[in-house]
Amino acid sequence: MSEMAIDHPAVGERVVYKTFPPITRHTLALYCGASGDHNPIHVDIDFARAAGFPDVFSHGMLVMAYLGQALTDAIAPSRIRSFWTRFAAITQLGASLTCEGHVTELIEYKGEKRAKLALTTKDEAGEIKLAGEAIIAL
Repeated sequence: MSEMAIDHPAVGERVVYKTFPPITRHTLALYCGASGDHNPIHVDIDFARAAGFPDVFSHGMLVMAYLGQALTDAIAPSRIRSFWTRFAAITQLGASLTCEGHVTELIEYKGEKRAKLALTTKDEAGEIKLAGEAIIAL
């Protein structure tokens, strides 16, 4: 999405959209090293099964990073005023994620025109894994 497209968005307009390839064991291992989050539930299948899960699953913060990347690919970081998320469901190994953001409200704060975005990350079955909100300057 170009910068021009978000200068005058309409309520309901999608301004963030990005898809990601399936999450692999390699992705999880790389994220462990990069983040320092070495919780074995994300990389050790025996540990995950002993905890009652069928397999390892993604770090929640990896899924949040995908949403953050989708947001900053569409909106210049200098225009982002806030970004928050909540975890809605576990993201399984092999999930292909789609991140979206739609304008829910046009507002003004201290003379700055802004848009509020509803953000979601869904898997290929449409299950919401992450939901959140961003405020952007227009």
